[in-house]
Amino acid sequence: MKKLVIFAGTTEGRRLSEILADAGIAHTVCVATEYGEIVMREQTESTKAMQTAGQPIVNLHCGRMDREQMQKFLHDEGYEIVVDATHPYARVVTENLRGAVDTLKSLEKDAHFPIYLRLERKIDGITEADDIVTNVQYFENNADCAKALENTEGNILLTTGSKELAVYCASGRLKDRLHVRILPGRESLELCMEQGIKGRQILALQGPFSTEMNAAILRQYDIRHMVTKNSGRAGGCQEKLEAAKMLGIPVYVIESAQKTSDAAGNIPGTDSYSFAGICGKLGQLCDCKISQQGSLEICLAGIGMGSRDCMTKEVQQTIETADILLGAERMIADYSARIEKKPYYMAAQILPYLEKLQESEELAQQETLRVAVLFSGDTGFYSGCRKLYVELQEAIAAGQLRGSVRILPGISSVVSLAARVGESYEDAAILSMHGKKLNHLPTTVVSHEKTFLLTSGSEDIRKIGRMLTETGLTDCEVIVGYQLSYPEENIRILMPEQCVEVTEEGLYTCLICNPHPQPELLTHGRADTCFLRDASGTEGKLRRTPMTKEEVREVSICKLHLTDGAVVYDIGSGTGSVAVEIAGLSETVHV
Repeated sequence: MKKLVIFAGTTEGRRLSEILADAGIAHTVCVATEYGEIVMREQTESTKAMQTAGQPIVNLHCGRMDREQMQKFLHDEGYEIVVDATHPYARVVTENLRGAVDTLKSLEKDAHFPIYLRLERKIDGITEADDIVTNVQYFENNADCAKALENTEGNILLTTGSKELAVYCASGRLKDRLHVRILPGRESLELCMEQGIKGRQILALQGPFSTEMNAAILRQYDIRHMVTKNSGRAGGCQEKLEAAKMLGIPVYVIESAQKTSDAAGNIPGTDSYSFAGICGKLGQLCDCKISQQGSLEICLAGIGMGSRDCMTKEVQQTIETADILLGAERMIADYSARIEKKPYYMAAQILPYLEKLQESEELAQQETLRVAVLFSGDTGFYSGCRKLYVELQEAIAAGQLRGSVRILPGISSVVSLAARVGESYEDAAILSMHGKKLNHLPTTVVSHEKTFLLTSGSEDIRKIGRMLTETGLTDCEVIVGYQLSYPEENIRILMPEQCVEVTEEGLYTCLICNPHPQPELLTHGRADTCFLRDASGTEGKLRRTPMTKEEVREVSICKLHLTDGAVVYDIGSGTGSVAVEIAGLSETVHV
C-alpha cells in the first residue's frame, strides 16, 4: 500500500479521509491550526479503533509549514501520494506544496517521487440567472474590496476569515465598522486581537450557516455591507447571497483564481481533480476499490396551509437544513436549498431524479444528502404523501435508492378553519373535492350537521352552491375560508345562491352547516309497498313484476356480508328491490 498524506482544510478533505478510512487505506491528515485538529479528531474518533499493521488508520499532523518544512516532512516520512485538499483561496499553501513536491522529484537521490493530486472544489458561477444576485460587486483581491468599502457608510460583515483581516483594518474608516465572522479557534481569535478588533465585533462561529441564520446575523448587527469569498455551495456562498437579497444588502465578492473545470469537475491538462475524480485516481494508485456511496435522508413534510407561522418547528428546521428541496412550485418558491430545488412532487418525477442524484458529485462529497419534499396541509390527510412514501420505500427495499424516508405531519386547512370559527370536527363529515365528482355529497350534507370540504378553487365553490340549491338544501350556510394563513385571508358566511357568484381564484376550504340534518338509518329494510310492481302486459292486461319478498330480501343481503367499496351485479333484476336496498347501505357501494 502506498504511503499517503492529505493536506486538509475543507469539508471535502475531511470527507475524503472518511472514505479512505472506510476503504481501509491508512493515511495522514495535515491541518494548519489547533482548531482544525480538533474538528478532524472529532471526525476520526470512530476510525481510531481501526488498525492497519498495528497502527491507527488515520494519523493527524498539526502545524503550519512553509515550503522547506513541507519538503522535509514529505521526504522524512516517505510519502508517495500527496493530496492537496486545502481551501481554494489558500493559494500560498498550494504553491508551497506543489513546489515542495516538484523539488523532491528533481532530486535524483530521492527514491519516493511523490505524486501530487489537487482536490479542486467545484465553484458555481454567480449569475443573474440564479435569481439570487441583486447588488453584487466583484473584486480580484481584498485590497481592492477594502478600498471600495471606504466610500460607504454603515456596518460591514466580513466573512472572508481572519487571514485577510489586516487588509481591512489598515483603514481607519473601516476598522470600527467591521463585524468579523471567524472560526472559533485560538489562532483566529489572536489575529483579531492583534488587529485591535473588539470582542463585540467578533462572531466566532462554526458553520454551516443557513439562509435564515445569515439573515439573523445581518439584522442583529445592523449590517449594511457583506464581504464574502466566492467559495461555492460547499462554502455556503449561496446562503449568504440569499440572506443579503432578503434584506437588500449589497454583497462584495472576492473571486478565486481557480481555473475553469470541465463537466466532470476536472481541470484539463493539470493535476487537479473533482472529488469523484480524485477518488477514482486514488483507487487506481492504491489498487483498491474506493466507494463514494453516500445515502439520502428523505423527509416528506407537511407545510400546513402555506404560511411559515403555521409550520411546526420540526418542519421549519427540515426546510432550513435541506440540501435538496422538492415540491410544487408554489410551495418551494419562498425557500432555498443548499444545493438546488426542483418543482417535483409526483413519484414519476422524483424517483428518477433521486436515482440520478445519488450518483452525483454532491453526494460523493458528503456522507448524506438531506432531501425535503413539501406537501400542502397535513401529510396524512388527503395528501399525495402516502403514495410517494410507499414508492420510495419500495425503491429503497429493491436497492434502487440508498437511504431512508420519514414523514413529518402538518396542520390541515380543515383543522385551521374549525379553529377560526370555533367548531369541532370530530363529529363532522370531511371530504375532498380535489379531482373528484363527489356524487354522494348531497346525501352526506343531508345526514350531517357539519360537512368540511377541501376544494380546488372557486369553481368548486360554485358547484357547492348549485348542488345545495338543486337538492333543496337552501337553508344551509356555507362558511368559506379563503387563503387561510396568508395575508389576504378572509372568512365569509354564504348562502347557496351566493356561492354561485364566487369568482375570485385562490385556496378555499369550506364548512357546510345543515340546520336540519336527517340521521342516516342504521339498518336496511324497506317495506314491499315501497316498490312499484304494476306494469302493462300483452293485450292490455296488467301484470305484477316479480319481486324478492321483504324477509327473503333482508336475509339475502345480510348473508352477502358487504363492505365499503363493494361492487354488486344484480343480473335479471325485476322490481330492483334488492339492488335498491343494497345501494342504500353506503355511498361507497356500487350496484
